[in-house]
Amino acid sequence: MAEKIRTYISEHREFVVYFIVGCLTTLVSAAARFGFNQLFFQGTLKPDFLQNTILSAVDWVAGVAFAYPANRRFVFQSRNPRIFSELCGFVGSRLVTLFLDWGLTQLLGTLLGIDVYLTWFVKTVVVFLGNYFLSKFLVFKKRDGSE
Repeated sequence: MAEKIRTYISEHREFVVYFIVGCLTTLVSAAARFGFNQLFFQGTLKPDFLQNTILSAVDWVAGVAFAYPANRRFVFQSRNPRIFSELCGFVGSRLVTLFLDWGLTQLLGTLLGIDVYLTWFVKTVVVFLGNYFLSKFLVFKKRDGSE
């Protein structure tokens, strides 16, 4: 059994490490979101449109600040010397999923009235997968010997 686990991890190292880093990023983002909600919105379970927008932005900034260096170093092991360009690509890809996050938050939380925790869980799973594919195939894509 232990050998099967080791084999699986070695064959899928990138996704396993992404999952771990993604979970840590999610914890950082959630702490920022729910901490901000507690401090500034009295821990409301049903934030309004503006509150949901602010909470999505706070969540996003904290997540990106943690995720870029962690993904660069541990997940994709990037050696790209053009760090600023890579960072801009990372931020750009995360802006795409920010809009996805915001849209799902508004749809589920504001329009459908689903509580903040269930809304957060659903949008987190969708954004997590979107971020992985954008990072793997656009941001940290291995380019024919250029890294």
